[in-house]
Amino acid sequence: MQINTNNLVSITEANQNFSRVARLVDENGAAVILKNNVPRYVLMEFSQFQKEEIAGEEEVDRVARRILAKNRHAFEELAK
Repeated sequence: MQINTNNLVSITEANQNFSRVARLVDENGAAVILKNNVPRYVLMEFSQFQKEEIAGEEEVDRVARRILAKNRHAFEELAK
């Protein structure tokens, strides 16, 4: 995920002016909330979160299939 410096918001500002942070998300897709000047939280639209979650699950499935294919013989022996 690339971070646009215009999307950085302090936790104090997010706490005091959440509607501004929500507008940032609406305009740019995400906002990064800083705590002690360190990125700590990401606020994004729920639909984008769902897409990211699905992509992560697909990656896990792809890696699992690759490991199973690579070590199929060993898994078959263990299954006996």
